[in-house]
Amino acid sequence: VFEKMPQQDLVSWTSMMTMYAHNGYLEEARSVFDKMPQRDVVLWTAMIAAYTHNGLGRDALDLFQQMCLEKVEPNKITILSILEVCASLAVITEGKEIHCSMIDGGFESDMVVGNALVNMYGKC
Repeated sequence: VFEKMPQQDLVSWTSMMTMYAHNGYLEEARSVFDKMPQRDVVLWTAMIAAYTHNGLGRDALDLFQQMCLEKVEPNKITILSILEVCASLAVITEGKEIHCSMIDGGFESDMVVGNALVNMYGKC
């Protein structure tokens, strides 16, 4: 069905990827992600969150690092997902790096992000 659509835009690609991810088909979701002609922060965050919610924290962390290398700025939801990963993997070094990027991104005053940061440090 997707291949037969007259126009495949960012919204349709994102919908396809999240459909796979929400149903536990992470390989298919990642395949769609990798084929996308363009990726925004929402798409990156959706894939990171899919890995996170399916217990694939190392994959989520690797994807977050790739996102940063591609100069895509994380949003609040991205930060929350990746702090959850750092807490579950007890990776303090990566957690501290995320903390620094939070400050640079202006997230340090957000209460929800602050709580996630406290949780991460507590578990690490």
